[in-house]
Amino acid sequence: MKKLILLLFLFPLASFAQNDLLDGMDTATRNEKVTSAFKGLKIVNLESTKLAAKGDLYFIVAHRFGSVKDGFEGFFGLDNANTQLKFVYGLTQWLTISAARSELAYDFSTKYTLLNQTTNGFPVTVAGFTSLAINNTLKESLYPKLTFDNRFTYVGQLLISRKFSEKLSLEVAPTMFHENFVDNVQQDNTQYAVGLGGRYKLSKRWSLNVDYAAHLNRASNSIYKNPLSVGFDLETGGHVFQMHFTSSQGIHEAGYLAQTTGDWTKGDVFFGFNLLRVF
Repeated sequence: MKKLILLLFLFPLASFAQNDLLDGMDTATRNEKVTSAFKGLKIVNLESTKLAAKGDLYFIVAHRFGSVKDGFEGFFGLDNANTQLKFVYGLTQWLTISAARSELAYDFSTKYTLLNQTTNGFPVTVAGFTSLAINNTLKESLYPKLTFDNRFTYVGQLLISRKFSEKLSLEVAPTMFHENFVDNVQQDNTQYAVGLGGRYKLSKRWSLNVDYAAHLNRASNSIYKNPLSVGFDLETGGHVFQMHFTSSQGIHEAGYLAQTTGDWTKGDVFFGFNLLRVF
C-alpha cells in the first residue's frame, strides 16, 4: 500500500518534468521567420527587404518639393516639385512587381525574396531588386543624336537586412547600375554603389528612418553627390506615411543613385513624403 501511495504521489511530478523537458525541446527547435524588419517598402529612398503580400496592391504617392535653400523665391521648396505615382503588386509571396511615373522618369521594377531571417537559423533576410528606368529629362534639342535606348538605366541590388530587436533594423545594399547615356565623358556607364539604411522604432506608430548610398566609381569632376535621407514613418491602419528630408529630388533608383545634386552641408535638401495605401 505504501508503495502504491508513493507511486501515485510521484507520477504527477514525473509528468510535469516530462512536459517541461518537451517544452524546452520545442522552444530550442522552433525556427520561425522574422517579420516586420521594415514597415514600408522603402526605408526612405532605398528599397527595404519588405515585399507586398500575395494579392496586395499598393498605390504610392511619393513627392519631393523643391530645395528649401531657395528660400522665399522658391516658396521654401513648394515650387519645382517632383511627384511619382506608383503601383506595386504582390504577384506571389516572394515576388513583387511595380510600375511608376514621375516628372523625371518612367520606372519598372521587380523585388524578390531569396532568404528569410529566422529566430534560430539564418541571421539575415536577403532580397533581390532590379529596375529599368526611362529618363524623361533628356531633350533631343540638347542631344541631336539621342536615341530612345539612350534613355535607359538598369539597376540591380542585393538587399540584406537584419532585425536586431523589436526596435532596431539595419540594411546594406550592394548595387550595380548602368546608364546608357552619361552627360560626363569621364564617367563610366557602369557604376557601383553601396546603400546603407536603418529603422529605429520610437513608439507603437512612429519610427526614425535613415538611408545613404556611397557611390564607388564616380568621376572626379562629377557634379553629383551621395544621397543622404532622414525621415519618420507613421503607421495609421492601412496607411504608412513617410515624411523626410533628403538630398535627392529623384525618387526612382537611377535618379537618386546617379543624379543627386543636393548638399546637406549647404542646406540644399528637399522635404518630401511617401504615402502608401494597401488594397
